[in-house]
Amino acid sequence: MAIEDKQTKENRIKEIEAAMSRPDFWSDKNRAHAAIKELKTLKDELEGRGQYDSGNAVMTIFSGAGGDDAEDFSAMLFRMYMKYFDGKGWTYRVIHENQNDHGGYRNITVEIKGKNIYGTLKNESGVHRLVRISPFNAKKLRHTSFSMVEIIPKFEKTGVIEIPESDLRIEFARSSGPGGQNVNKRETAVRIVHIPTNIAVHADGERSQHANREKALEILEGKLYKKMEEERIAKEKGMYISKTTSVEWGNQIRSYVLHPYKMVKDHRTGAETAKVDDVFEGKLDEFIEAEQKL
Repeated sequence: MAIEDKQTKENRIKEIEAAMSRPDFWSDKNRAHAAIKELKTLKDELEGRGQYDSGNAVMTIFSGAGGDDAEDFSAMLFRMYMKYFDGKGWTYRVIHENQNDHGGYRNITVEIKGKNIYGTLKNESGVHRLVRISPFNAKKLRHTSFSMVEIIPKFEKTGVIEIPESDLRIEFARSSGPGGQNVNKRETAVRIVHIPTNIAVHADGERSQHANREKALEILEGKLYKKMEEERIAKEKGMYISKTTSVEWGNQIRSYVLHPYKMVKDHRTGAETAKVDDVFEGKLDEFIEAEQKL
């Protein structure tokens, strides 16, 4: 955080706290509540906590380089995170999935609800790398796969970020499957492209086109918020943060090695463990707690 920005926030905190000490502070209840909310936000920002850290989140896992192995790795990550969510008592549901014939995922998007979810998970965003003997290779060769995890805040209402309708291209998926209810469900699938950034989102987990459209807009707002936050942080630090769009060697934040030895290592914090099976069973606290100290 820039020194000037920090000073401005500290001065504003003093102004609000001074106003709160006056006898007439509660004469306008709406203004008082707004001031208290602003005070909390300012204090959270000075402490390094984001505005939406206490809220829900949306996770998307994308398969990168590695074909069937990468898509299988995405499924492994999905199961790992679901077990972690279960351990925390969080609830979750799939918003969109693109599954292959082997049970792997080209991509999958999940909405997670609970307490402090975005703040807990946001540092999981990035490229994850798996090294193992490929179960899809007849020669049993060692294979390296990559998947990208993206965490964005879940906005309860659209409108947090204003998006002009002219910036959107909205598409409705056509069914190519069997008849009956499956056709109706597939016809409700929605894809929205934000034209200025070319960010695309999908939603097909709701029962109507309208509901999927609203869900897709919520996800798009979260993606645009995350992009703005990355740009703001880069500007404050005077540096350029590259997007994690290149899901390949050299960009990974964490490696999961199953052969020739067993180890999971986070390349940002240095946290590591040989208990790979425990990690895939959802025991991620060691890594997530280390990330929160960054």
